[in-house]
Amino acid sequence: MSPSITQDVSLYELALHSEESPAPLQVSPATLKSIVSSAIDVLIEQKLPATLWIKLPRDDVWQAEIKRYCESAQVPHTLYLFKTSKDEALSVTSAIANGHEEAYANQDLLRNAEEAVDFSAVSHSSSALVTLQLAAESQLKREYFLFFLSPQFSGLVLAHRPRSLRPTKADTATNSAAKGTTTEKASGEEEGLEKKQPLLACCSFNPTTLQQVFTGIKQAVTATQTLHSESAIAASNLVGSWDQLLQQGLARPTDPNLLSRFVTKQVQRQEEVWHRSTGYRKQAETAEALQVQNEELLNALRLKDEFLSTVGQELRTPLTNMKTALTLLNSPSLKPAQRQRYMQVLSTECDRQGSLIASLLDLVQLDREIENSTMQPVSLAEIVPGVVSTYQPLAQEKGIMLAYTVPEELPPVSCLSAWLKQIVINLLHNGIKFTPTAGQVWVRAKQQGDYVQLEFRDTGIGIPASEIPKIFDRFYRARHVAGEDPGGAGLGLTIVQQILLRCGGSVSVKSKLSEGSTFNVLLPIYRAPVEGGRMRDEG
Repeated sequence: MSPSITQDVSLYELALHSEESPAPLQVSPATLKSIVSSAIDVLIEQKLPATLWIKLPRDDVWQAEIKRYCESAQVPHTLYLFKTSKDEALSVTSAIANGHEEAYANQDLLRNAEEAVDFSAVSHSSSALVTLQLAAESQLKREYFLFFLSPQFSGLVLAHRPRSLRPTKADTATNSAAKGTTTEKASGEEEGLEKKQPLLACCSFNPTTLQQVFTGIKQAVTATQTLHSESAIAASNLVGSWDQLLQQGLARPTDPNLLSRFVTKQVQRQEEVWHRSTGYRKQAETAEALQVQNEELLNALRLKDEFLSTVGQELRTPLTNMKTALTLLNSPSLKPAQRQRYMQVLSTECDRQGSLIASLLDLVQLDREIENSTMQPVSLAEIVPGVVSTYQPLAQEKGIMLAYTVPEELPPVSCLSAWLKQIVINLLHNGIKFTPTAGQVWVRAKQQGDYVQLEFRDTGIGIPASEIPKIFDRFYRARHVAGEDPGGAGLGLTIVQQILLRCGGSVSVKSKLSEGSTFNVLLPIYRAPVEGGRMRDEG
């Protein structure tokens, strides 16, 4: 004989279709847990005798709330735990009840979840813990709830996992013939949803809604037990006794003071959740910032190692050439012309060595000055003419026309005098160096918006287009003719660029082979700070 199974219904749908339905909300599992914890807090702190119907996610953090109530409640209470798996019923119930045999007079009811529970043996005058197994196809499988009845405080916290968030058959099914593999996978995905996916939830203290949902809980128990006649009778007796509990719990309205405490508890818990999330977010931001700093430090160390390696190679090259020249000078058969050539090599390499060391010291000094340097108003008319006059003898010796145009009315620029002088020296030196006899080199200055443009133009040999992006790299020296070494340390343009970066300026270059080059330097006009954080022109 196979009696027909009475199907249960969704508690969430019952609540929403009650006469005074609560407003549904989409909440995170963390928010739902805080609501459940707030209700349990009120029951514990107010020492309210209560009967609880509970179905929560299987994770330990949720089951810990049930265990907390069992350990802290100091008045008679009865808990009905709804589970969807026999193994789960045994493991969770035994974990909660472990060590509490004296507190729970009906602990013998939990010996074996496979046996029909003698519901009539449950006494509501003492503490009891009863596990109720739901049918595999129960609508409550997708729902979590805390339903509590007490003479002063009765209410419902209910959550529903929408079907759209459930794992699909395509997600859970495998080609394996073993059912255990598929079941374990589906179970794992369901647990993942409990942790991460949003839920539809409601909370109600309205007697009409409570009675409607309570009917659904009784129907779920009855539907599960109808497969066995003895269990069906026991279930009928149990739900019959529940009706009396419901009447007692709803006999008078919930105490407003207890409702107020519940709301206060919930606000406090939400604040704690918010502060924790803010703390975690700050920790994540701090960790991210530290990671960025760590990467920057590692990158700086790598660049420093590369720089030191390059410096070593650059210093070794002139030393090797000088040592070779000295060895050849010791030859007894050396002719005067050869001796003169080797002496010239020594002189050239010594100059290169000195230039390299001086440029390195300039870079080091630049890094030291950066932290303690305050930009000052500097007049180009006070710097450019002096540098140009210094290079006039060299230009005349090479047969180069050197001229400059710097209007005295130009506003001062934001820089340091030593830095501006270094910029002019390096760019002017390069212009003369790479300009052949009968060539021309000009230096011109003019205002361009909030900047002063300083232009260095020459009619020299020019720079290949492929090398223009590299000319500001450290130790880079362009070779314009195969086998020709222009000499120098290869740091002059690097220093120019670094100085301009530090004072808010920039440098650009245009060049064509055999037509010359033009370096355009932009220096910001000096703005003196005044009270109120505004700036004023010094010009």
